[in-house]
Amino acid sequence: MITLQHIQPHLRLRNVLSVSGSQQYVSRVLALTSATAMCCNRPNFRERRMGSLAMLWPALFLLFPCQGQSSTTGVVERSTCGPCDERLFCNCSSRNYTYIPTVEIVDVLTLDLSSNSITTVAEDDLRDYEHLQTLDLHSNKIQSIHDRSFSHQQRLLALDLSNNQLDVLSPAWFSKLQSLQHLSLLGNGYRTLGPEGTFPLFRSLNSLRTLRFGNPGLEEVRRGDLVGVRQLNELEVYGNNLKRYDPGSLGDIWPLGVVTLHLRGPFQDDPALVSSIFRDVANPETSLVVADVLLTGKLSTGPFAVTNQQRTRSIMLRNSTLTDEAIVYLLKVMDGAPLEFIGSEYMLFKGTGSWKEARRTRHENLDTVYFRNIQVIDAYRFTSFLPVAFLLKYLRKISLINCTVFVMPCLTSTLLINLEHLDLSGNLLSDLTLTESLCHGKGYLKKLRVLNVSDNALKSLSLISQLVFRLDKLVHLDISQNAYTSMPPACSWPPTLTHLNLSWAKLRRVTPCLPQSLEVLDLGHNDLTFFHSVSLRALRELHLSGNKLMQLPPGWLLPSLEILLIQSNSLNMFGPLDLLHYRRLRELQVGWNRFVCSCEFVSFIVKMWGEAAESSVELVDRPETYLCDSPLPLQGQRLDKVQLSALECHPVLLVSTLCGFTLVSGILVGIVLWKLHAMWYLKMMWAWLKAKRNSRRQKRWNADPLCYDAFVSYSEHDEGWVEEFLVPELENSQPPLSLCLHKRDFLPGHWIVDNIINAMERSRRTLFVLSESFVHSEWCRYELDFSHFRLFDGNTDAAILVLLEPISKVGPNLRPHSLYSTRLNWECQ
Repeated sequence: MITLQHIQPHLRLRNVLSVSGSQQYVSRVLALTSATAMCCNRPNFRERRMGSLAMLWPALFLLFPCQGQSSTTGVVERSTCGPCDERLFCNCSSRNYTYIPTVEIVDVLTLDLSSNSITTVAEDDLRDYEHLQTLDLHSNKIQSIHDRSFSHQQRLLALDLSNNQLDVLSPAWFSKLQSLQHLSLLGNGYRTLGPEGTFPLFRSLNSLRTLRFGNPGLEEVRRGDLVGVRQLNELEVYGNNLKRYDPGSLGDIWPLGVVTLHLRGPFQDDPALVSSIFRDVANPETSLVVADVLLTGKLSTGPFAVTNQQRTRSIMLRNSTLTDEAIVYLLKVMDGAPLEFIGSEYMLFKGTGSWKEARRTRHENLDTVYFRNIQVIDAYRFTSFLPVAFLLKYLRKISLINCTVFVMPCLTSTLLINLEHLDLSGNLLSDLTLTESLCHGKGYLKKLRVLNVSDNALKSLSLISQLVFRLDKLVHLDISQNAYTSMPPACSWPPTLTHLNLSWAKLRRVTPCLPQSLEVLDLGHNDLTFFHSVSLRALRELHLSGNKLMQLPPGWLLPSLEILLIQSNSLNMFGPLDLLHYRRLRELQVGWNRFVCSCEFVSFIVKMWGEAAESSVELVDRPETYLCDSPLPLQGQRLDKVQLSALECHPVLLVSTLCGFTLVSGILVGIVLWKLHAMWYLKMMWAWLKAKRNSRRQKRWNADPLCYDAFVSYSEHDEGWVEEFLVPELENSQPPLSLCLHKRDFLPGHWIVDNIINAMERSRRTLFVLSESFVHSEWCRYELDFSHFRLFDGNTDAAILVLLEPISKVGPNLRPHSLYSTRLNWECQ
């Protein structure tokens, strides 16, 4: 007997070989195995059992080489997806992955693998990601999912498996996902919600809040398919080709917030099936959305009678086609219903607005009409809403968005006596047609509180202010995305206006035209370069993102401002002084500007982030929106990760420190040089070099430098002895000697050092009269030192020493390291 233990290895083998393209071969072997198992109940099976197994084993042995080949050729190294952001979100979408890649962060919370070519989810592909909360696998080619693929994702909150190729849904996938709240199974190939008679598909999903299932191939919804789903808030069913629906299948899920039903085929072929579904899901607390339907007459609109019985208050038609006849019958079947909301999106209307047959129906509860993206065939033949004037007097909210409306007649406006909200955005209104729609500013819409005429062809801001001036209850006015290029110096607005949206226009400056009663003002995405000319004392919220502002608006103009958005402008920096005058500011968004990352600005912003709880102003946008634009080495870096050096941040302190260090070092060097007599050596060197230069110059001029026989160097204290004894003795001798005396022969007006050098250069000898006064004389010391330098020129007999009186061994003014001083001392002895 072949049991499940014999079959299971082959099932695993089929999974392996299906990846390598051997599906047909394995199917034939499994068919042989199944046929053998079916023979177990035959009487003659015992006799033929060994023969059958003998035939089976060769086929099984042929499979093992295939399995080994698959293990070597079919193994593909998994790619790595990264990097992930600080929110632990890994975006691996549209990377052309064929297998689930690995992720750099094990603690990833959100993993987006959508729009790839993944074909299978293996058991271990997601094993390491136990903290995963959101997994997006939509728009792949997934054909198989292992029963334990999601067994480790017990914290998973959202799972999207839509638009894949799943032919069979397994309840084992969701057995461990007790925390799952959002599940989408749209757009696959399954025909039922799990095999019949098996464990219910959603039995374990007790926390589910949003469920989307169905596809063009879904044929059955059976009773019990949604067992376990108890607290669902939103349900979407795609059953355009649904053939069977068991009454009560969706009835146990109550109350539902929103139900979206795609039932194109049943609306045409089986209205009873649609009525059965409506009976289960329609109730006063549920918003019913019917999509992809063709409503042409009485038969197709018949199921809506059930919604009247169930007291449904909200119906939306999406991606549908309607005719005049269908609208008439729809109003009739809903006669007397408590219907409060009726709307349509992406609708194709074939008709002229001839709905007079429904004028006797009662819809006193109808409150809101919402139409968006409506295409009217033969729009030129469409009359107006006057045929349904019996409805207009009840309406409080009307939205006609992107419906190619170019005018609403004043007569229609006069019938809207209870209208509070009018949305005509995305249409073809001009200044002329809007004047007609608002009855030339006569104020017929007495209860109007919200007016939205954004994204039209309006050009005059002054005109719109005049048209709404008499609307005494108008609070919110949206005139954004129009062609306003200038703002007049003054305007007239209703005193109740508190919210004004002027974004996405072409304004270059603001003027006192803005109403003083404003509390919320949106001037984003204009061409404003400054905001300094208007004071709005009641303003609490200001939007200035997407302009060309280079600094924050002055705070004293906006004393009540609490929220300021000024992203994507041309701000370089701001500081505490810029925020000082904002007395009540608590939220600020300044990201995506061209920041100069100076030390003061970086320190200020980081401090605001670090003290967000203590600071009165909080930067509410994320740190990744704060990037450096300059200096160039920091361009593109996040401001909170910039590292600036001490030289950049504290230049004054650094320069002061360097100057102080240089001064102290200079003083110490000066002291050391003074101790080593460096100045003396420098002076002597300078004098010697100058003397050498003069000597060469005289030789070059062929002049006779020798004019005296001797230059007499003596102290002023010894002048009497020199003049009375020495000079007469030498100048009167035979032959007489010519002497050079500083008192007599030095040139007046010349530097004394030059005179000394010239005298010594022009004398054959230098006669030194040594005494205690000579040793202490500064000029005598210079003359002695110059004579010392002449020794280096080879004039060894240039000096004659005359000891006038005994002197100390080394004079106090003689340099201790002077060679000549040593020689002098020796000769004196």
